[in-house]
Amino acid sequence: MEISGGITASLAGRYASALYELASERGTVTSVESDLDNLAQAIRESGDLAALIRNPQVSREAATGAIDGVAGLLGSGDLTRQFLGVLAGNRRLASLPDMIRAFGAIAAAQRGEVTAEVTSAHPLDDAQLAQLTEKLKEREGCEVKLKASVDPEILGGLVVRIGSRMIDSSIRTRLNSLALAMKG
Repeated sequence: MEISGGITASLAGRYASALYELASERGTVTSVESDLDNLAQAIRESGDLAALIRNPQVSREAATGAIDGVAGLLGSGDLTRQFLGVLAGNRRLASLPDMIRAFGAIAAAQRGEVTAEVTSAHPLDDAQLAQLTEKLKEREGCEVKLKASVDPEILGGLVVRIGSRMIDSSIRTRLNSLALAMKG
């Protein structure tokens, strides 16, 4: 399996790589990826959960119990639950969001796709998302998976991130550029 050295060089990347290997052997990559996406969403939406995984004062036993309870509520599979137990036992829950991103990147690379994070001022409808996916697919020469988000502060246009590259056609950026040009 070919995995970017940049991903596996980090602590999060090593854990994600190990999880990917196990999931691949068991044929559960898709379900583990889904479990991790659900967990990432729960962390973003729950301030208490985000605080729990980052709190070094929570004992290993309490962290293990709490994260297993959350995984149970989310309907996570056995491998994901075991992985979370290892993280809690090793006091690595604070790195969980980075591990989730790394796992997603590894899985996407193995499928031959890239993930594009698209930020717009207003929600994009299905037709706009499909058109954007096609344009990015032509540009990148491979399958593109979109992760759309909304940020009203960009005012209009789009900001697209693919890996370390960014395409910023937002009105906010254009206005800032115009303001700088007018200052001379």
